[in-house]
Amino acid sequence: MSRFARDYRVIVWEEPIFDAAGEPSLDLSICAKSGVTVAVPHLNPNEGSLHEKQLRRLVDELLAGRAGPLVRWYYTPMMLPFSRHLDADCTVYDCMDELANFKFAPPELLPLEQELMGAADLVFTGGYSLYEAKRERHLNVHAFPSSVDVKHFGQARAAQADPTDQASLPHPRFGFYGVIDERMDLELLSAVAAQRPDWTFVMIGPVVKISPEDLPTQPNIAWLGGKDYSELPAYLSGWDVAMMPFAINEATRFISPTKTPEYLAAGRPVVSTPIKDVIRHYGELDAVQIANNPADFVAACEKALALPQQNREWLRPVDALLSTMSWDETAAQMQALIAEAAAERRAVQPATSFKPHYDVLVVGAGFAGSVMAERLANDAGKKVLVVDRRPHIGGNAYDLPNEDGILYHLYGPHIFHTNSEEIFAYLSRFTKWRPYEHRVLADVRDMLVPMPINRTTLNMLYGANLQTEDEAEKFLESRAEPVDEIKTSADVVVSKVGTELYKLFFQGYTRKQWGMDPSELDKSVTSRVPTRTNTDDRYFTDTFQAMPLDGFTRMFENMLDHPNIDLRLGVEWEDVRREVTYDKLVFTGPIDEYFGYRHGKLPYRSLRFRHETIDQEVFQPVAVVNYPSEDVPYTRITEYKYLTGQLAPKTSITYEYPSAEGDPYYPIPRPENQALYKRYEAMALAEPDVLFVGRLATYRYYNMDQVVGQALATYRRFKAAEEERQDALESAALRASAEGRPALFARSGVTRSGPTEATATPAE
Repeated sequence: MSRFARDYRVIVWEEPIFDAAGEPSLDLSICAKSGVTVAVPHLNPNEGSLHEKQLRRLVDELLAGRAGPLVRWYYTPMMLPFSRHLDADCTVYDCMDELANFKFAPPELLPLEQELMGAADLVFTGGYSLYEAKRERHLNVHAFPSSVDVKHFGQARAAQADPTDQASLPHPRFGFYGVIDERMDLELLSAVAAQRPDWTFVMIGPVVKISPEDLPTQPNIAWLGGKDYSELPAYLSGWDVAMMPFAINEATRFISPTKTPEYLAAGRPVVSTPIKDVIRHYGELDAVQIANNPADFVAACEKALALPQQNREWLRPVDALLSTMSWDETAAQMQALIAEAAAERRAVQPATSFKPHYDVLVVGAGFAGSVMAERLANDAGKKVLVVDRRPHIGGNAYDLPNEDGILYHLYGPHIFHTNSEEIFAYLSRFTKWRPYEHRVLADVRDMLVPMPINRTTLNMLYGANLQTEDEAEKFLESRAEPVDEIKTSADVVVSKVGTELYKLFFQGYTRKQWGMDPSELDKSVTSRVPTRTNTDDRYFTDTFQAMPLDGFTRMFENMLDHPNIDLRLGVEWEDVRREVTYDKLVFTGPIDEYFGYRHGKLPYRSLRFRHETIDQEVFQPVAVVNYPSEDVPYTRITEYKYLTGQLAPKTSITYEYPSAEGDPYYPIPRPENQALYKRYEAMALAEPDVLFVGRLATYRYYNMDQVVGQALATYRRFKAAEEERQDALESAALRASAEGRPALFARSGVTRSGPTEATATPAE
C-alpha cells in the first residue's frame, strides 16, 4: 500500500474498536513512513445490532465529496457488509490466506467470500497454492507470491548489535519470527529442542489463538514476544539458521510464507517443514532445506549449518531469485491489472460483434507447435489456429533454396537424429528421408581432426599409434586430472581428458558460444559431448539418422496441411487473441514473455549467421567444421550440400557467430537461471487452460527429436484428461436422467474422434 500511496490517496480501514461510550467515531491518522491513511472505527459494544449500519454511515461520510476513481480493495470478506453499496471503478479481492480454514473463523465468512468473488473485478492470491484453490471460482485471478524488501533485510548480512534479550543466548541459534498460532508445529519444535539441547531456538512473535501454556518450555527455547519490523534485521543477524516449523494442517495448506524471501535476503539458510509453496519456489536452492519430522529437521538444520560462511557461493542463486521479487514491480503489475479491469468495466461491447472461435490457439509454428497442432486437429478433431510472429512455419528448422537452388538453413544447421522409433515413425508420416550420418571436424593446431575426440583425433594430435580401445582409454586416463566434485563444464572435461585437451577443444569454443568460461557453466553443457576410444567419427550414434528428403519446411507444410488448421504468420499472438476466441492455448514461446517478464528476463544466448554462396563445388571436407580457438570470431562453418545431398557447381555455407543479443536460442545453464525459471514454472502450473511446450516454454535445450517427444507426450496427457472429463460429464448426465432431474448443459470442447455439434458440461 505504501507504493500505491505515492500516486493515490490510500485509506486502510481497520477492524473496529469497541470502546465508544457515545456516538460512533472514526479515528484518522496518516502513517509517517508510508503516507497511508489509517481509519479506525470506534463503536459502542452495547449496540451490536447497529454496528453494520454505523460502519456504513462512517465510510459514506469519509468518502463524501471526494472526486476521482474509487478502488475497493478487500483483504477479508468480513468488510463487505458495510461497503458493498459503494460504486467502485474496480473491486479487488486480495486473498492472502484461506481464512475459512483458520481457527475461530466466523460462520458467515464463506457466504461473504462467495458474494465478494461475484462482485470482484480482480482476485489476487498470496501464493500459487491459493491461486489453484481459487482459480475455478473467478475469471480474473492472478497469483502474487510474497515480494521482499531486500535492502531492509539485507542489513542482517553485516554485523548488527545483538538485541539485549538475544545477546546472552548461546550459538548456534535457530530463529523464527511471525505470528505464533495454530499454524506452528509445537510438538516438532519441542522434539527438535529435546534432541539438540546444545542448540538455541529463538521464537519471536505474538502468541494468538493458542494458550501460552501450550508452548514448549525447554530451557533452549527462548520466547521473545513481538518485535517491530525495524528490529527484525538485528535479530536475524544473530541467527545461524532461520526456520519455519509450520504444522501441516488446513491452516497452512495454502500459505506462501513472506518470511522465506526475508530470511534469504538476510543471508540466512532456511529449514522448513514441507509447505507446498516453499518447495515450489525455493526447494531447489541449497539455502533451503525441507524436513517433515524431528529427525529429518535436525539433519536439515545440520546441513544448513554446514554451508560455508566465508565463500558463500550458495547465496548467488538466492540473490538472483531475490532480484526478481521487488515490491515496486509487484505494485506496478497490480496497478496495470487494475487499470485494465477498470477500462473493461467502462467499455461497452457492440452487441453485433463476432469473433471466430477455435478450440485451441497454438502460439509458434516450430516443432512443438506444429506437432501439437497436427495431433489436436488430426487425432482429436479440434479446430486449431496456429500463429507465429515470423513470416514462415518451421521455427528455427526453416530451410529454403538460395538463388542457385541450393537448400540452406536460415537459422543454422539442423541435423535430425533420434533413438526413438515412435518419434521417427511419427515424422515419417510427413516426409521421406535421406540417410545421413553427420560428421564434424575441429580446426586444431592447423589440422582438421575428428570431433568428438576419438582414437583418430589422439593419434593425429600426438603422433601416437593407438591401435585398440584399451590403449586409447589408458592414454586418456594418463591425461585425466582428478576433480573432487564435478560441478561445472570444466570439471567434466578436465576429469575425463585433462587440461590440454580441454583447452584445445572446449575452453575457447565454450567461451565464444556462451560468453563465459566453462568453469562458470553447469556440467550439463559439456557432458552432452562424448569422448570415444574407438575410431567412430560420426557426431551422433543414434539409431535413426536422416534428413527430410525435401527439406524441413516441406515436412512442416505436410504436417500443418489439415482442414482443421488455420495459419496466421507474421503476427503477434497478443494481437490475434483479441480478434478470436478459444478454449485452450498451446504456448511455445518464451515462458517469461508470456508472463510479462514479471520476475525478470530469463537469460539466453543467441546466434547470428552469415550465409554465402561459394563459386566452387566443395568448400570443406565435411558438413561442419568447428573453430575452437578464441582467435576466430565464429564457432563453426556449415556446408549444406552434405546435408541435402544436392549436386551443384556452387556450394552454400554459413558462418555462425554466438551473440548476447537477438532471438533466444540457448538457455544459459546456471543455477540462478534455473531458480528464476522455477518461479515461472510455478506460474505455468497455475494456468490450467495453457499448455507450455518446447524449448523456450520450458527453458531447456532440447534436440529436435526431444521437442517432438515432449509435444507428443503433452498431447497424450491432454487427450487422457479430456477423455476422463468427458466420461465424468456423461456419467453425470446419466445420473441426472435416471433420477428424473433436468440436466443443464454448457458448451465444452471435449471430443474423442472428431468435432461434435454439442457436447455437455453439467452446470450448477
